[in-house]
Amino acid sequence: MAISRIERASDERVAHYDAFSDRKLRCLGDPPAATMILESLNVIEAAVGQGVVLRSVLVDERHLETLLERIPVLATDGTPVYVANRATLSAISGFRVSRGYFAEAQRSRPHDFWQLAPGARRLVVLEALTDVTNVGALFRSASALGADGVVLAPMCADPLNRRSIRVSMGTVFQVPWCVAPTPWPAVALDALGQWGYLRAGMALVDGALKLDDPTLKRHERLALLFGGEGWGLSAKALAACDCPVAIPMAHGVDSLNVAASSAVALWELFARGDVR
Repeated sequence: MAISRIERASDERVAHYDAFSDRKLRCLGDPPAATMILESLNVIEAAVGQGVVLRSVLVDERHLETLLERIPVLATDGTPVYVANRATLSAISGFRVSRGYFAEAQRSRPHDFWQLAPGARRLVVLEALTDVTNVGALFRSASALGADGVVLAPMCADPLNRRSIRVSMGTVFQVPWCVAPTPWPAVALDALGQWGYLRAGMALVDGALKLDDPTLKRHERLALLFGGEGWGLSAKALAACDCPVAIPMAHGVDSLNVAASSAVALWELFARGDVR
């Protein structure tokens, strides 16, 4: 096992943990070289459990033993393990570190839409979420509440952004996901319709079905669409849906944050087992 000590934040061996933006880490011009940064022991453990390849690990020196107990493969697979004190880790990460578990990993590749969607029954479709925190939270709900996969429109935020991964608690490695084909939304939503999905768009519009409407649960296949944080689903996406769906609200409240609304909707339509 290769364990090395890091004394300075400027050490080139840990440059990817700080100096490289998420865009640079994605290596858009060289996908095989793309990496991602994982934060927290739970996330690293979840990633390794799903077959994600680690390129290095950076850990608070006080927690090295815990790291090796939780992820024993690190003792034998040759992954470089760097240790540092809390002050150095805080300087590298750019924020005050309380525990300090980080890893650089080979970036996971998305599934192919044409292979993922036809074999699923319950899909979450995200149109224009730009907040990586919301994307991560939505993946966590999708994993916990029974989604078979997540389809992201091309304009969505990156689910493998380091903050999205952290907020998802590593579920971005558990839930199959893909990027929808272009042009959006015509190609993807037309295909879902041909495969027998009820395409239900979450939208506060006149005539929307209530979330507990029994007709929604009569369909064996359901694709539940969520729009962006500001304006919700686009007019084109909503027009391509079979029906709009809304969560009934108490008087004086017109909407929930997309992370909260997705959890409510997925519980009602996926987790209860009524769709299958």
